[in-house]
Amino acid sequence: MHAAPRGHSLREKGRSSPLPSYSNTLHEKHFLRSRPSQWTTTYHLQLPWSPRGVPRRIKVVLPLPLNMYSSAVERFGRSRAFAIFLGTFVAIIWAILTTRKRFGTPQNPWDAGYPGDPPTLVFAREDLQRVWEWEIASGHYPSSRKIPEMINLAVPPLNPAIARTQQPILPARFRPPSSILSSTVGAGPKRTYLDIQSAPPVVAYPPRPVPGSVADLDIIMDHCDFSKNKYVRDCLEVLRLGAGLDNGKRLRRGKMDNWKYNYMEEDRRLDQYPPITIPQPKGPYNARLQDDADTGLEFRKREAIEPHLRLPPPRTYRPYVESSDPCDPDYPRVFHMFWTGPFTDKPYLALLSFLFTQNLGLHLLPDTPSPTVCRPQVWLWINPGPAAAVPNPTALRDMFDSLKDNSWSAPFLHPRFKDVIKFKLWNTTDQLDGIPEIKDEWRSFNIFNSGGHVINVPKNQDTKMSQSEADLSSDASVNGTEPPEPSATNLPIEKEDDMFGRTGSTSSSSYDRLSVILSDMARFILCHRFGGTYLDADTIFLRDWEELWGWKGAFAYRWSRLEKYNTAVLRMNKNSALGTFLFRTALRNELDFHPMTISRYTKDAYLEGLLLRLPDALFDSAWLNTEYYQRDRPPFPYFTDFADFFDTPSMSNAAPQALGIEGFFRGAFSYHFHNFWWKPFDSSRNWPDLGERFIQGERAARKALREAALNATREAASGSFSMETETPVTRREIDDDEDSVWEDRIEDDKPDLDWATVLKRTFESYIRGERPNMYGEWIVW
Repeated sequence: MHAAPRGHSLREKGRSSPLPSYSNTLHEKHFLRSRPSQWTTTYHLQLPWSPRGVPRRIKVVLPLPLNMYSSAVERFGRSRAFAIFLGTFVAIIWAILTTRKRFGTPQNPWDAGYPGDPPTLVFAREDLQRVWEWEIASGHYPSSRKIPEMINLAVPPLNPAIARTQQPILPARFRPPSSILSSTVGAGPKRTYLDIQSAPPVVAYPPRPVPGSVADLDIIMDHCDFSKNKYVRDCLEVLRLGAGLDNGKRLRRGKMDNWKYNYMEEDRRLDQYPPITIPQPKGPYNARLQDDADTGLEFRKREAIEPHLRLPPPRTYRPYVESSDPCDPDYPRVFHMFWTGPFTDKPYLALLSFLFTQNLGLHLLPDTPSPTVCRPQVWLWINPGPAAAVPNPTALRDMFDSLKDNSWSAPFLHPRFKDVIKFKLWNTTDQLDGIPEIKDEWRSFNIFNSGGHVINVPKNQDTKMSQSEADLSSDASVNGTEPPEPSATNLPIEKEDDMFGRTGSTSSSSYDRLSVILSDMARFILCHRFGGTYLDADTIFLRDWEELWGWKGAFAYRWSRLEKYNTAVLRMNKNSALGTFLFRTALRNELDFHPMTISRYTKDAYLEGLLLRLPDALFDSAWLNTEYYQRDRPPFPYFTDFADFFDTPSMSNAAPQALGIEGFFRGAFSYHFHNFWWKPFDSSRNWPDLGERFIQGERAARKALREAALNATREAASGSFSMETETPVTRREIDDDEDSVWEDRIEDDKPDLDWATVLKRTFESYIRGERPNMYGEWIVW
């Protein structure tokens, strides 16, 4: 035999044709039946034994890209490469099973309710059922929305806040054993939906909401829910027409029953119907949950389940028509706000908008009784120093002295407003000790926790403010000048941007983060202790909230496009079961009250229905547009950035003066301008312009602005920006130029007024007595 020439073997021989070639038909058939995949590798493993001496192999398909396997074979050899990959695959399977065994018990499931976020639930299903039953029995669920199936109620609860159910509940013997109860049984008074319109001859202003009326938030959700692709523009129209805010300018024709969302409840004492009886279950309603009472719930890792909640008896639901007093002490009509540092134009405008829109009786003589109207109040809680500092013993007196000396706050101390605006001192320790659910345990935690980001405050920061810094805070006369930032005793501020010494945000770069975190917790404390509704101080009232007060449930609003809460508006009932659940859950989650974390608490516990997530169109109508949503049909005004409120773009800044407040998100209950604490509402007239009655504060503010302007001019002329070398302008120099200080010339005003300026001047003209409020009522002093 002759050996084949070197370099001419069949394996090494080059081929010019791209077509496949096979030595015989058997090889071709085998290739066609087992054509390889680029994502898998086929390996034929020879068995150690073989019957009748014939070698046998088994085919093993590995989830391994073919090119990766080929590279490994070239480097390690065929057998070694297969062993490496097979061992790696077995190790991965073992790790998954081990992890599942460790964390996958029914009491502590492995899968997280939110991607990337651990579960937060610390209560068993029985306690979640009790929370639902307590809130429903108290009338805090005036809705026909379904109860989550995971709550697994055994008995359909009576709901006194919705009208009597027309269709009776099927008895247990007619229901399949696996059915899940997800509805309540209406047992409340009949509802009469209102057609609210201005009536001639008074059509220039909209009518006030009917005292005791209630907003059907189910209807509002049907027209406004972003999750159902509803537009803010359409939502505002429904809100506007349903409340009669079009006042004689209605252009829609036809039947509008589906847009009526305000109703009155009838007197149940006149009801002729027999009482409703609830059928008792004969067996379990959900066979899927029989074996384990908590199956399907995802609990916080390595945490014991909380003991059973201690809840008081449910409240007795009383419709407005059945109450002898329009103000129900269980549901106080209080708006809470929280403020840190010197009073500025931001809470000033919030309070002015409150006076302009709410039914306060300011059009009546002082002390005139209103037997059918419950007058709301604003409680403005003031934290006198840095968020981490403890107030000194004279803090309350210092607070009122500072308010009196402050041009922005002094007008609200007038006796005319004493029954509707209350200033209150915030003390973190006293407030936390006032929450029975956490008063014995909160000191073990860092209260500055925001979304899991904990800020550790130096130990010497948690001390009382010195008397000197309290004096500095008191002596601050606002308007154009910023007082020295106070610091805690033994902790001097070395830099202007010291996070622990800030009292308010003076710019985007010196944001008072600690006060923001503290306010996240403060809103839940205030609502749980006192009841009412919390509003951020960067909120402007746009209409009467009467019908929202009539709705007895709890709510916040949607975080723009996300199915999360924004608690810039937060309604909760005093000492409610929901509040107890939230505080105990927050305690077991390191006292985190960030709105995103609150969203996890309610979602993990299937309690989102008890803290209704209202559409942001009601309180934050520009938000979706600023995030590039619904720009094809935006509401009016059209803001692409929150800064447009303060600096309205030139292409659209003719609208504010032409339309006035009537053209500003008409129908929304309020507007949230998202911070911008450092930007004035009215740069041309950055002082409280309230007329002769409050002229002293205006003069002090304008002189302060004049002094700052002259000092800035002198500093620029000298070419020096050092505060140590300049000679400040004295009060005598300013007083000598009295005429120029008080001279108002239209030429000095901006040619185009921004929306912020128009709203400020509108509210101020009402206080000056130059125009009525939103509802055509003139203030009476």
